[in-house]
Amino acid sequence: MKGEAGSTLHNEKPKQEGHIWGSMRRTAFTLGSGLLLLVAFWNSVTWHLQRFWGASGYFWQAQWERLLSTFEGKEWILYILGATQVPTLLFWSFSGLLLVVDTTGKPNFISRYRIQLGKNEPVDPMKLRQSIRTVLFNQYVISFPVLVFLYPILKLWGDPCRRELPTFHWFLLELALFTLIEEVMFYYSHRLLHHPTFYKKIHKKHHEWTAPIGVIALYAHPIEHVASNMLPAMVGPIVMGSHLSSMTMWFSLALIITIISHCGYHLPFLPSPEFHDYHHLKFNQCYGVLGVLDHLHGTDTVFKQTKSYERHILLLGFTPLSESIPDPPKKTE
Repeated sequence: MKGEAGSTLHNEKPKQEGHIWGSMRRTAFTLGSGLLLLVAFWNSVTWHLQRFWGASGYFWQAQWERLLSTFEGKEWILYILGATQVPTLLFWSFSGLLLVVDTTGKPNFISRYRIQLGKNEPVDPMKLRQSIRTVLFNQYVISFPVLVFLYPILKLWGDPCRRELPTFHWFLLELALFTLIEEVMFYYSHRLLHHPTFYKKIHKKHHEWTAPIGVIALYAHPIEHVASNMLPAMVGPIVMGSHLSSMTMWFSLALIITIISHCGYHLPFLPSPEFHDYHHLKFNQCYGVLGVLDHLHGTDTVFKQTKSYERHILLLGFTPLSESIPDPPKKTE
């Protein structure tokens, strides 16, 4: 019997090795094919966008030079408008539209996409007012002075209001680097804030909303707002010595994405907020923005076993994912 067992194990080992190598080859083939398709698609998209950028480039350069002439000698005003007021205006415009749904439940064609059913229907008005006051404080008492103070530092590194606008490809490179830096800095600062030493005194404030809404994207303790909201988004433009146009677009995009992540609705044709919504629900999963570092550190393993993970896709139709991929029925005693 012992000899048979040894023979069986001996025969199984090559089979397992063959299975592993076969899996590796299939994985390599799949990843390689996907990479080639991605490169081809990316080249096609950038070629078309570059044509548009080139065709309109003279127009935007002319508009920028007109602005520089208008604010000649007072470029700092242009910087303040672009780095603070334009992103802030977009933040309140987008989150304001969502607030209408949060407070009234209407229009129904949006409220039906709610992720956590039965929550914030409608939102608590007293809790909302308190949150809005905190958001305004973070924006105008913290973010505004910090960005104003940053201007002379940026001028030493590379004048953000220089005459020549960045090229299309340079902006794409900046955007990729900004995103990477934000992912790394936000993930680790966010995980640090979940340490018991910092959570109770600092980060717990943000987690008062277990079912988040768009406007609370910036609802945080001042220390968290600087360390985890501002720095991850600011370091990229500082390191790259970015043009004001790149900074304005990046800050605006970062705010829109964080509103979507907190909005509480999985809307058609917009990035999925399921990942961060699950973080607010469970607290100890899904710390990052893109999910790359969560995958590497295993901080999304529980999330991957849920229906929320199945729904974590780009919705390309109009049927709510809560209907097409419903939660399993609750067990009754």
